[in-house]
Amino acid sequence: MADITLINLNMLFVRYGEQVERELHVPLGPLYLVGALEDAGFEVDFRDYQTAPGEDPFDLEAFLDFLGDPAPVVGLSCMANLLPFTVLAAEAIRRRFPNRRIVLGGVGSKAVEQRLLECFPWIDAICRGEGEQTAPELLAALLRGQDLSAVRGISFLGGDRVVHNPDRERILDLDGIRWPAFERVNLGRYAGYGMITSRGCPYPCTFCSVAPVWNHVCAIRSPRSIVDEMRHLHRQAGVDLFLFQDEFFVSGKRHVLEFCRELERSGLGVNWKAFGRVNLTDLEMMRAMVDSGCVELRFGIESGSDEILARIKKGFSTAEVLDVVSQAIQTFPRVDAFYVWGYPFETIEQFQQTVFQMVAFRMILDFARPRDQLPAAS
Repeated sequence: MADITLINLNMLFVRYGEQVERELHVPLGPLYLVGALEDAGFEVDFRDYQTAPGEDPFDLEAFLDFLGDPAPVVGLSCMANLLPFTVLAAEAIRRRFPNRRIVLGGVGSKAVEQRLLECFPWIDAICRGEGEQTAPELLAALLRGQDLSAVRGISFLGGDRVVHNPDRERILDLDGIRWPAFERVNLGRYAGYGMITSRGCPYPCTFCSVAPVWNHVCAIRSPRSIVDEMRHLHRQAGVDLFLFQDEFFVSGKRHVLEFCRELERSGLGVNWKAFGRVNLTDLEMMRAMVDSGCVELRFGIESGSDEILARIKKGFSTAEVLDVVSQAIQTFPRVDAFYVWGYPFETIEQFQQTVFQMVAFRMILDFARPRDQLPAAS
Protein backbone atom coordinates (compact mmCIF):
# COMPACT_ATOMS: atom_id res chain seq x y z
CA MET A 1 0.00 0.00 0.00
CA ALA A 2 1.40 3.36 -1.01
CA ASP A 3 1.59 6.26 1.42
CA ILE A 4 0.33 8.81 -1.10
CA THR A 5 -1.37 8.82 -4.46
CA LEU A 6 0.00 11.82 -6.33
CA ILE A 7 -1.95 12.89 -9.41
CA ASN A 8 -0.83 15.30 -12.11
CA LEU A 9 -3.86 17.23 -13.36
CA ASN A 10 -1.93 19.61 -15.61
CA MET A 11 -2.75 18.85 -19.21
CA LEU A 12 -3.02 20.38 -22.65
CA PHE A 13 -6.57 19.67 -23.76
CA VAL A 14 -8.41 22.17 -25.96
CA ARG A 15 -11.73 21.55 -27.67
CA TYR A 16 -12.76 23.64 -30.70
CA GLY A 17 -16.29 22.43 -31.45
CA GLU A 18 -15.76 18.87 -32.61
CA GLN A 19 -11.98 19.25 -32.90
CA VAL A 20 -9.74 18.37 -29.93
CA GLU A 21 -6.12 19.36 -29.45
CA ARG A 22 -4.32 17.13 -26.97
CA GLU A 23 -0.60 16.77 -26.33
CA LEU A 24 1.29 15.02 -23.54
CA HIS A 25 4.05 16.90 -21.74
CA VAL A 26 6.36 15.42 -19.11
CA PRO A 27 4.91 16.47 -15.70
CA LEU A 28 8.04 18.07 -14.25
CA GLY A 29 6.66 19.53 -11.02
CA PRO A 30 5.01 16.34 -9.75
CA LEU A 31 8.04 14.26 -10.74
CA TYR A 32 10.32 16.54 -8.70
CA LEU A 33 7.95 15.87 -5.80
CA VAL A 34 7.95 12.11 -6.37
CA GLY A 35 11.74 12.08 -6.09
CA ALA A 36 11.75 14.10 -2.87
CA LEU A 37 9.10 11.87 -1.25
CA GLU A 38 10.89 8.69 -2.26
CA ASP A 39 14.17 10.03 -0.91
CA ALA A 40 12.36 10.62 2.37
CA GLY A 41 11.34 6.97 2.49
CA PHE A 42 7.72 7.16 1.36
CA GLU A 43 5.99 4.90 -1.15
CA VAL A 44 4.47 7.02 -3.92
CA ASP A 45 1.68 5.93 -6.25
CA PHE A 46 2.12 8.42 -9.10
CA ARG A 47 -0.58 8.93 -11.71
CA ASP A 48 -0.38 11.26 -14.71
CA TYR A 49 -3.95 12.07 -15.67
CA GLN A 50 -2.79 13.22 -19.10
CA THR A 51 -2.44 9.54 -19.98
CA ALA A 52 -5.97 8.54 -18.94
CA PRO A 53 -7.95 6.77 -21.66
CA GLY A 54 -11.24 8.17 -22.88
CA GLU A 55 -12.37 11.15 -24.91
CA ASP A 56 -13.52 13.43 -22.07
CA PRO A 57 -10.99 13.94 -19.27
CA PHE A 58 -13.46 16.19 -17.42
CA ASP A 59 -15.87 13.33 -16.80
CA LEU A 60 -15.63 12.80 -13.04
CA GLU A 61 -16.57 9.13 -13.30
CA ALA A 62 -13.71 8.66 -15.75
CA PHE A 63 -11.42 10.45 -13.31
CA LEU A 64 -12.50 8.17 -10.43
CA ASP A 65 -12.00 5.09 -12.60
CA PHE A 66 -8.47 6.32 -13.36
CA LEU A 67 -7.87 6.94 -9.65
CA GLY A 68 -8.87 3.43 -8.58
CA ASP A 69 -8.31 2.74 -4.88
CA PRO A 70 -6.01 5.55 -3.73
CA ALA A 71 -3.56 5.70 -0.85
CA PRO A 72 -4.55 7.26 2.52
CA VAL A 73 -3.35 10.66 1.27
CA VAL A 74 -4.21 12.01 -2.19
CA GLY A 75 -2.18 14.89 -3.64
CA LEU A 76 -3.50 16.87 -6.61
CA SER A 77 -1.21 19.15 -8.64
CA CYS A 78 -2.71 21.71 -11.02
CA MET A 79 -2.16 24.99 -12.84
CA ALA A 80 -4.66 27.86 -12.59
CA ASN A 81 -6.64 26.86 -15.69
CA LEU A 82 -7.43 23.42 -14.24
CA LEU A 83 -8.28 24.63 -10.71
CA PRO A 84 -12.09 24.39 -11.14
CA PHE A 85 -11.86 20.80 -12.34
CA THR A 86 -9.37 19.98 -9.58
CA VAL A 87 -11.80 21.23 -6.92
CA LEU A 88 -14.57 19.08 -8.40
CA ALA A 89 -12.22 16.09 -8.60
CA ALA A 90 -11.30 16.53 -4.94
CA GLU A 91 -14.98 16.60 -4.01
CA ALA A 92 -15.60 13.39 -5.96
CA ILE A 93 -12.70 11.72 -4.14
CA ARG A 94 -14.10 12.75 -0.75
CA ARG A 95 -17.57 11.42 -1.59
CA ARG A 96 -16.26 8.04 -2.71
CA PHE A 97 -13.40 7.79 -0.19
CA PRO A 98 -14.45 9.82 2.88
CA ASN A 99 -11.42 8.72 4.92
CA ARG A 100 -8.76 9.92 2.46
CA ARG A 101 -6.89 13.15 3.18
CA ILE A 102 -6.74 15.50 0.20
CA VAL A 103 -3.91 17.97 -0.46
CA LEU A 104 -3.62 20.56 -3.24
CA GLY A 105 -0.39 21.88 -4.71
CA GLY A 106 0.95 23.70 -7.73
CA VAL A 107 0.48 27.19 -9.10
CA GLY A 108 -3.30 26.85 -9.37
CA SER A 109 -4.05 27.39 -5.69
CA LYS A 110 -1.63 30.31 -5.21
CA ALA A 111 -3.21 33.41 -3.60
CA VAL A 112 -6.64 31.78 -3.24
CA GLU A 113 -5.82 29.40 -0.38
CA GLN A 114 -8.13 31.22 2.04
CA ARG A 115 -11.18 31.07 -0.22
CA LEU A 116 -10.53 27.50 -1.33
CA LEU A 117 -10.38 26.21 2.24
CA GLU A 118 -13.38 28.31 3.31
CA CYS A 119 -15.58 27.23 0.42
CA PHE A 120 -14.50 23.62 -0.15
CA PRO A 121 -14.11 21.76 3.17
CA TRP A 122 -13.15 18.52 1.45
CA ILE A 123 -9.67 20.01 0.84
CA ASP A 124 -7.58 19.24 3.92
CA ALA A 125 -4.44 21.25 3.15
CA ILE A 126 -2.76 23.33 0.46
CA CYS A 127 1.00 23.41 -0.12
CA ARG A 128 2.44 26.82 -0.94
CA GLY A 129 5.61 27.23 -2.98
CA GLU A 130 8.26 24.55 -3.39
CA GLY A 131 7.29 21.09 -2.22
CA GLU A 132 10.56 19.18 -1.89
CA GLN A 133 10.85 19.93 1.83
CA THR A 134 7.23 20.69 2.68
CA ALA A 135 5.65 17.56 1.19
CA PRO A 136 7.61 14.95 3.21
CA GLU A 137 6.89 16.80 6.47
CA LEU A 138 3.21 17.23 5.63
CA LEU A 139 2.79 13.60 4.55
CA ALA A 140 4.43 12.34 7.73
CA ALA A 141 2.12 14.49 9.85
CA LEU A 142 -1.00 13.37 7.98
CA LEU A 143 -0.14 9.67 8.17
CA ARG A 144 0.54 9.93 11.91
CA GLY A 145 -2.49 12.05 12.65
CA GLN A 146 -0.33 14.85 14.02
CA ASP A 147 -1.08 18.55 14.33
CA LEU A 148 -0.26 20.39 11.09
CA SER A 149 0.65 23.68 12.76
CA ALA A 150 4.37 22.82 12.77
CA VAL A 151 4.60 22.25 8.99
CA ARG A 152 5.87 25.41 7.32
CA GLY A 153 4.61 26.36 3.88
CA ILE A 154 1.03 25.07 4.13
CA SER A 155 -2.47 26.36 4.70
CA PHE A 156 -5.16 24.16 6.27
CA LEU A 157 -8.53 24.20 7.94
CA GLY A 158 -7.98 24.09 11.70
CA GLY A 159 -11.38 23.65 13.31
CA ASP A 160 -13.58 26.47 12.04
CA ARG A 161 -10.82 28.75 10.77
CA VAL A 162 -8.22 28.73 8.03
CA VAL A 163 -4.64 28.58 9.28
CA HIS A 164 -1.72 29.86 7.20
CA ASN A 165 1.56 28.54 8.58
CA PRO A 166 4.71 30.62 8.01
CA ASP A 167 6.34 30.41 4.59
CA ARG A 168 9.16 27.97 4.08
CA GLU A 169 12.58 29.29 3.11
CA ARG A 170 13.34 29.11 -0.60
CA ILE A 171 15.66 26.42 -1.95
CA LEU A 172 18.51 28.37 -3.50
CA ASP A 173 20.89 25.51 -4.42
CA LEU A 174 19.00 24.04 -7.36
CA ASP A 175 21.98 21.92 -8.39
CA GLY A 176 21.54 20.03 -5.13
CA ILE A 177 17.96 18.98 -5.88
CA ARG A 178 17.36 15.54 -7.30
CA TRP A 179 16.23 15.53 -10.92
CA PRO A 180 12.58 14.71 -11.61
CA ALA A 181 11.84 11.00 -11.18
CA PHE A 182 11.83 10.34 -14.93
CA GLU A 183 12.05 6.62 -14.27
CA ARG A 184 8.46 6.68 -12.97
CA VAL A 185 6.99 7.48 -16.39
CA ASN A 186 7.32 6.12 -19.89
CA LEU A 187 9.21 8.99 -21.49
CA GLY A 188 8.47 7.66 -24.95
CA ARG A 189 4.76 8.49 -24.54
CA TYR A 190 5.33 12.23 -24.33
CA ALA A 191 5.50 14.79 -27.12
CA GLY A 192 6.88 17.68 -25.07
CA TYR A 193 10.01 17.59 -22.92
CA GLY A 194 10.33 20.58 -20.67
CA MET A 195 13.13 21.49 -18.31
CA ILE A 196 13.49 23.90 -15.43
CA THR A 197 16.71 25.94 -15.48
CA SER A 198 15.66 28.40 -12.76
CA ARG A 199 12.94 28.98 -10.20
CA GLY A 200 11.43 32.35 -9.55
CA CYS A 201 11.28 35.75 -11.19
CA PRO A 202 12.06 39.08 -9.53
CA TYR A 203 9.72 41.13 -11.72
CA PRO A 204 6.43 42.38 -10.18
CA CYS A 205 4.13 42.00 -13.21
CA THR A 206 0.69 42.47 -11.73
CA PHE A 207 -1.11 39.79 -13.78
CA CYS A 208 1.34 36.96 -13.01
CA SER A 209 0.40 34.11 -10.68
CA VAL A 210 3.72 32.28 -11.04
CA ALA A 211 6.33 34.72 -9.70
CA PRO A 212 4.50 35.12 -6.35
CA VAL A 213 4.76 31.35 -5.82
CA TRP A 214 8.52 31.88 -5.49
CA ASN A 215 8.11 35.11 -3.47
CA HIS A 216 9.86 36.97 -6.32
CA VAL A 217 13.18 35.33 -5.40
CA CYS A 218 15.13 33.72 -8.24
CA ALA A 219 17.45 30.73 -8.01
CA ILE A 220 19.41 29.54 -11.05
CA ARG A 221 20.92 26.19 -11.99
CA SER A 222 24.49 26.02 -13.24
CA PRO A 223 24.99 25.48 -16.99
CA ARG A 224 26.70 22.15 -16.33
CA SER A 225 23.73 20.86 -14.30
CA ILE A 226 21.32 21.84 -17.08
CA VAL A 227 23.39 20.18 -19.81
CA ASP A 228 23.86 17.02 -17.71
CA GLU A 229 20.07 16.61 -17.48
CA MET A 230 19.71 17.22 -21.20
CA ARG A 231 22.33 14.56 -21.86
CA HIS A 232 20.47 12.09 -19.62
CA LEU A 233 17.15 12.61 -21.42
CA HIS A 234 18.84 12.47 -24.81
CA ARG A 235 20.46 9.13 -23.99
CA GLN A 236 17.49 7.58 -22.17
CA ALA A 237 14.66 8.68 -24.45
CA GLY A 238 16.26 10.15 -27.56
CA VAL A 239 15.01 13.63 -26.70
CA ASP A 240 16.38 16.10 -29.23
CA LEU A 241 14.13 19.12 -28.59
CA PHE A 242 13.85 20.75 -25.16
CA LEU A 243 11.62 23.53 -23.90
CA PHE A 244 13.00 25.55 -21.02
CA GLN A 245 9.73 26.28 -19.30
CA ASP A 246 10.86 28.68 -16.61
CA GLU A 247 9.99 32.33 -17.07
CA PHE A 248 13.48 33.57 -16.18
CA PHE A 249 15.82 31.58 -18.41
CA VAL A 250 17.21 34.87 -19.72
CA SER A 251 18.24 35.96 -16.23
CA GLY A 252 21.44 37.63 -17.33
CA LYS A 253 23.68 37.80 -20.36
CA ARG A 254 26.71 36.15 -18.78
CA HIS A 255 24.69 33.17 -17.56
CA VAL A 256 23.07 32.62 -20.95
CA LEU A 257 26.38 32.83 -22.80
CA GLU A 258 27.97 30.37 -20.35
CA PHE A 259 25.12 27.93 -20.93
CA CYS A 260 25.44 28.24 -24.71
CA ARG A 261 29.17 27.51 -24.52
CA GLU A 262 28.58 24.53 -22.20
CA LEU A 263 25.96 23.07 -24.54
CA GLU A 264 28.21 23.49 -27.58
CA ARG A 265 31.10 21.77 -25.76
CA SER A 266 28.84 18.83 -24.92
CA GLY A 267 28.47 17.89 -28.58
CA LEU A 268 24.87 16.78 -28.00
CA GLY A 269 23.59 18.43 -31.15
CA VAL A 270 20.10 18.97 -29.73
CA ASN A 271 17.65 21.83 -30.26
CA TRP A 272 15.90 23.89 -27.64
CA LYS A 273 13.34 26.63 -27.04
CA ALA A 274 13.19 29.25 -24.32
CA PHE A 275 11.29 32.22 -22.99
CA GLY A 276 13.07 35.55 -23.25
CA ARG A 277 12.54 38.94 -21.71
CA VAL A 278 12.65 42.06 -23.88
CA ASN A 279 14.73 44.20 -21.51
CA LEU A 280 17.30 41.44 -20.85
CA THR A 281 17.93 40.23 -24.41
CA ASP A 282 20.37 41.63 -26.97
CA LEU A 283 21.63 40.61 -30.38
CA GLU A 284 24.89 39.04 -29.17
CA MET A 285 22.94 36.81 -26.78
CA MET A 286 20.43 35.81 -29.43
CA ARG A 287 23.15 34.87 -31.91
CA ALA A 288 24.87 32.73 -29.29
CA MET A 289 21.56 31.01 -28.54
CA VAL A 290 20.99 30.18 -32.21
CA ASP A 291 24.56 28.90 -32.60
CA SER A 292 24.00 26.46 -29.72
CA GLY A 293 20.74 25.08 -31.11
CA CYS A 294 17.97 27.44 -29.99
CA VAL A 295 15.24 27.27 -32.62
CA GLU A 296 12.56 29.35 -30.93
CA LEU A 297 12.47 32.35 -28.60
CA ARG A 298 9.25 33.34 -26.85
CA PHE A 299 8.48 36.81 -25.50
CA GLY A 300 5.76 37.74 -23.06
CA ILE A 301 4.91 41.21 -24.36
CA GLU A 302 1.35 41.48 -23.01
CA SER A 303 0.37 44.82 -24.61
CA GLY A 304 1.16 47.26 -27.40
CA SER A 305 0.29 50.21 -25.16
CA ASP A 306 2.91 51.97 -23.05
CA GLU A 307 0.18 52.96 -20.59
CA ILE A 308 -0.82 49.33 -20.08
CA LEU A 309 2.80 48.15 -19.83
CA ALA A 310 3.43 50.73 -17.09
CA ARG A 311 0.27 49.85 -15.20
CA ILE A 312 0.99 46.12 -15.18
CA LYS A 313 4.63 46.86 -14.19
CA LYS A 314 6.09 44.97 -17.13
CA GLY A 315 9.42 46.79 -17.00
CA PHE A 316 9.93 47.80 -20.62
CA SER A 317 8.44 50.04 -23.31
CA THR A 318 6.89 49.45 -26.72
CA ALA A 319 9.98 51.01 -28.33
CA GLU A 320 12.16 48.34 -26.68
CA VAL A 321 9.71 45.66 -27.82
CA LEU A 322 9.90 46.81 -31.44
CA ASP A 323 13.71 46.88 -31.39
CA VAL A 324 14.33 43.51 -29.73
CA VAL A 325 11.56 41.47 -31.37
CA SER A 326 12.52 42.81 -34.80
CA GLN A 327 16.09 41.60 -34.21
CA ALA A 328 14.79 38.24 -32.99
CA ILE A 329 12.72 37.76 -36.15
CA GLN A 330 15.90 38.24 -38.19
CA THR A 331 17.81 35.77 -36.00
CA PHE A 332 15.66 32.80 -34.95
CA PRO A 333 13.81 30.24 -37.08
CA ARG A 334 10.71 30.98 -34.97
CA VAL A 335 9.66 33.79 -32.66
CA ASP A 336 6.55 33.76 -30.49
CA ALA A 337 5.03 36.89 -28.98
CA PHE A 338 2.37 36.52 -26.29
CA TYR A 339 -0.24 39.15 -25.53
CA VAL A 340 -3.03 39.68 -23.02
CA TRP A 341 -6.11 41.73 -23.71
CA GLY A 342 -9.24 42.43 -21.74
CA TYR A 343 -7.62 44.08 -18.73
CA PRO A 344 -10.43 45.64 -16.62
CA PHE A 345 -8.86 49.06 -17.14
CA GLU A 346 -8.03 48.67 -20.85
CA THR A 347 -9.59 51.09 -23.32
CA ILE A 348 -10.52 50.21 -26.90
CA GLU A 349 -7.73 52.50 -28.10
CA GLN A 350 -5.16 50.60 -26.02
CA PHE A 351 -6.53 47.30 -27.33
CA GLN A 352 -6.15 48.61 -30.88
CA GLN A 353 -2.52 49.53 -30.14
CA THR A 354 -1.92 45.90 -29.19
CA VAL A 355 -3.53 44.64 -32.39
CA PHE A 356 -1.50 47.14 -34.43
CA GLN A 357 1.74 45.90 -32.86
CA MET A 358 0.83 42.28 -33.60
CA VAL A 359 0.09 43.13 -37.24
CA ALA A 360 3.31 45.14 -37.47
CA PHE A 361 5.38 42.16 -36.36
CA ARG A 362 3.67 39.99 -38.96
CA MET A 363 4.54 42.55 -41.63
CA ILE A 364 8.16 42.69 -40.44
CA LEU A 365 8.25 38.92 -40.74
CA ASP A 366 6.79 38.97 -44.25
CA PHE A 367 9.25 41.58 -45.54
CA ALA A 368 12.29 40.29 -43.65
CA ARG A 369 12.90 37.25 -45.85
CA PRO A 370 11.89 35.75 -49.15
CA ARG A 371 8.64 33.82 -48.97
CA ASP A 372 10.34 30.42 -49.19
CA GLN A 373 12.66 31.29 -46.30
CA LEU A 374 10.14 32.69 -43.85
CA PRO A 375 10.32 31.31 -40.31
CA ALA A 376 7.19 30.42 -38.46
CA ALA A 377 5.84 33.02 -36.05
CA SER A 378 2.81 33.42 -33.88
